[in-house]
Amino acid sequence: MHLWRMAVVVSVALAAGACAVAAVVLGAAATSARDTGTPRAAATGDAGASRGPEAIDPALFATGACMAYQPTRNDRHETVFLDAGHGGVDPGAVGSTESGTTIEESTINLPIELDTMALLRARGYRVVVSRTQNTTVTRLTAGDTSGGIFTAAGSHDDVAARDICANMARASLLVGIYMNAGYEGDAGCVTGYDADRPFSADNLRLATLLQSDVLGAMNAQGWAIPDGGVQNDTGLGSAVSAQAESYGHLMLLGPAQAGYFTTPSQMPGALIEPLFLTDPFEGSIAASAHGQQVIAGGIAQAVSQYFAGQG
Repeated sequence: MHLWRMAVVVSVALAAGACAVAAVVLGAAATSARDTGTPRAAATGDAGASRGPEAIDPALFATGACMAYQPTRNDRHETVFLDAGHGGVDPGAVGSTESGTTIEESTINLPIELDTMALLRARGYRVVVSRTQNTTVTRLTAGDTSGGIFTAAGSHDDVAARDICANMARASLLVGIYMNAGYEGDAGCVTGYDADRPFSADNLRLATLLQSDVLGAMNAQGWAIPDGGVQNDTGLGSAVSAQAESYGHLMLLGPAQAGYFTTPSQMPGALIEPLFLTDPFEGSIAASAHGQQVIAGGIAQAVSQYFAGQG
């Protein structure tokens, strides 16, 4: 779900990156190679994959987090940061499939991220991912968790770590990959952007492309997913603290605020929530390998169109 400001839907989904201050979500395991964090490209034996991933800062980030992958062909000299929302002690939103299988957001966002990475690498992009396993992004310290879940400070820091990773990697573009949750009848694809950044026009352009391409790819399958539109991040998520309420943005996308958030992303970005896990039909799509690949294809297409439209 949404990143910081922490969207609370049974499990607390933090509206900008790390959620679940009380998230209790059991989950659907991703498929074999995805569970290990091994992107599909790594299994092909191509030249880019053979170079192996690079840990941006192993001392700062959790094992397998903030990893850079070189393009597998035709280097475009552009870096894309992909954030698979939640992870580790933060499972994200809870939902179920039509068969009644309980699913968790963190294990669905991850394979979509890894599939998108493989597609973008094949298109010539260096790709940095927030995580390659079902882990946090930040390297946890004693005060980050309590009773097996994030403290408010730990949640805050895990989202901030994603922006720090993107900045350290010198990414040109940021895409947050999340899922939504809500009440009975809530469904559809929505993309958020921040209008209060110096590059807000580029944020909006990216968000518009993501919404159009991902929704189009899904509905080309005959799924008839509702269009929730492109939304300013000030209208997304819900706060769990006075500071978060005062901040009023998704931390993954938003600006700095003295005394609260000092390491904002330094590149255009947007956050997409293609499906509601609490809708059994949409949850079934999200939990399927085919659905994940369709979403990844739409994201990769939007990124390619974004760069093609620059200048």
